[in-house]
Amino acid sequence: MKPLIAIPMGDAAGIGPEITVKTLASEEAQQYARMVVVGNKRVLENACEFSGIRLKIETISHLSEFNDAPGILNLIERGNIDFSTFRQGEIQGQCGKAAYDCIAEVIRMAMAGEVDAVATTPINKESLKAGQVDFIGHTEIFGKLTGTPDPLTMFQVRDLRVFFLTRHMSLVKAIQSLTPEKVCDYAIRCTRALQKLGLAEPRLTIAAINPHGGEHGLFGSEDDDILLPGSELARAAGINITGPKPADSVFHFALQGKYDAVLSPYHDQGHIATKMVDFHRTISITNGMPILRTSVDHGTANDIAGKGIADPVSMIEAVRLAALYAPCFRR
Repeated sequence: MKPLIAIPMGDAAGIGPEITVKTLASEEAQQYARMVVVGNKRVLENACEFSGIRLKIETISHLSEFNDAPGILNLIERGNIDFSTFRQGEIQGQCGKAAYDCIAEVIRMAMAGEVDAVATTPINKESLKAGQVDFIGHTEIFGKLTGTPDPLTMFQVRDLRVFFLTRHMSLVKAIQSLTPEKVCDYAIRCTRALQKLGLAEPRLTIAAINPHGGEHGLFGSEDDDILLPGSELARAAGINITGPKPADSVFHFALQGKYDAVLSPYHDQGHIATKMVDFHRTISITNGMPILRTSVDHGTANDIAGKGIADPVSMIEAVRLAALYAPCFRR
């Protein structure tokens, strides 16, 4: 039987509901998985209407009521929206709160083993803040609600996988936060995450911070002082890791299969590398948790919300990878 993937609707004012209904209606996505949506029925009905999508939305209270017939969107209702004040494409606290409620429910379902994985739609950081939700994004929510102190973010596009040593920090602060011990810790945890995804003996490498890896101090000493000793510590712990390798070439070689994953020291380095391969099919996978979560890696696109023109290709790809890796997480 195909894996069952839970999809929260995301920010109601953004394109999340639209790409959700388009994905549920997609023959390609249906080939990969069965899907259940957690969200607001009226929001999803509106998304179907302005997108020209024909789906029958059936509200269920439990997955035992799941209807596997074609053209059915199985919905578990969460996320209250006051439609007298709701505005498509605008930052609203109620949308941030509703998005959080939907995410909390899919996490509960996955932790309980009711679904095989979660594939998330975009949420808006400003809406979360306006809704007094004390998290800045999905990763932090999933970390807290699954009891995972520091989840690992991994991007995958085709066979290129990229982990991140740091996430939402300025470049200066990101580099200042790095230590050999942190590099070693991440190398060990990234290797375990790859093994969890089915790679028995993963080959990991780390991208350099400075041009040409610093050329032994000519262009900066961080690679020799931090990344290299961190890699050596990891190798001493039995991890198959090389580097630091010059960042202008290492992602290309990983895409060609020389490495199973690249550890990127800072946010934009890895984001640019993956998104230049295929922007729409770059998918975020949160590792290190007891459950599997994949996600689109784009925002709520409020400027086009409600126009019916959002492309669901990223969401379909997120469902594909969730279905691909779901068997690795079955208990």
